[in-house]
Amino acid sequence: MAKKRKLPLVYKPVGFVLGWASGALAGAAFRKAWKAIRHEDDAPDALDRDRGWGEILLAAAVQGAIFAAVRSAADRTGAKAIERSTGVWPAQDKGGRD
Repeated sequence: MAKKRKLPLVYKPVGFVLGWASGALAGAAFRKAWKAIRHEDDAPDALDRDRGWGEILLAAAVQGAIFAAVRSAADRTGAKAIERSTGVWPAQDKGGRD
């Protein structure tokens, strides 16, 4: 079982705020992207009876890619800011998210 990494205490509130803000930003970016792709205000939901599989899966893939990119950018920005201000990288070991 992998050991869970501990972040410095100062990073926890920064990470929380960045996570919240990146989620809001990613949601707005997805809505704009969907409008540009399909010229519709609302993206399909998995339970939307009137939408086909292709459209549902396209929306999910676009949304997932945007959320992952925005979250990674926010995490990296926060980690670099913590490193600049404290001199310590917020993760003790290399690896992905838990």
